[in-house]
Amino acid sequence: MKPRIIKNDAGHKLNVMGDNQIIKLSSKDTNGQFTLIEQHNEPGMGIPPHIHENEDEVFHVLTGKVEMMIGEESTTLSAGDMIFCPRGIPHAWRVVGEEKAKAMLSIFPAGLEGMFEELSELPVGPPDMKKVTAICGKYNLKFI
Repeated sequence: MKPRIIKNDAGHKLNVMGDNQIIKLSSKDTNGQFTLIEQHNEPGMGIPPHIHENEDEVFHVLTGKVEMMIGEESTTLSAGDMIFCPRGIPHAWRVVGEEKAKAMLSIFPAGLEGMFEELSELPVGPPDMKKVTAICGKYNLKFI
């Protein structure tokens, strides 16, 4: 691996079914150790309950408010708050309140950015859940 400096406006921008992401560090940057993704989302945007079989996640809210569900618990995170989502535990998130939310998502180990790349290539509009489920299944992620 070699050192990297990532400026504020740098990274690979994706729209993953409405989830606005900037991949700051990918598997190839970290020798497969982790992925780092910055998210910028409007109130109401969220991801339904799902389970990762292979990855742990750290979700760190930088601005705004994000309602997080993990296991049987639900909490609202504000700027500076974070949550650790271990693999195998159902979790979901949704931006709440009136302001946009900015969050940093760290995924261990890396590789899930491949799924986000594939999902970002789907046509705009209501998602074809059969295609979404097939793509996610390749990465051992399932919706519940």
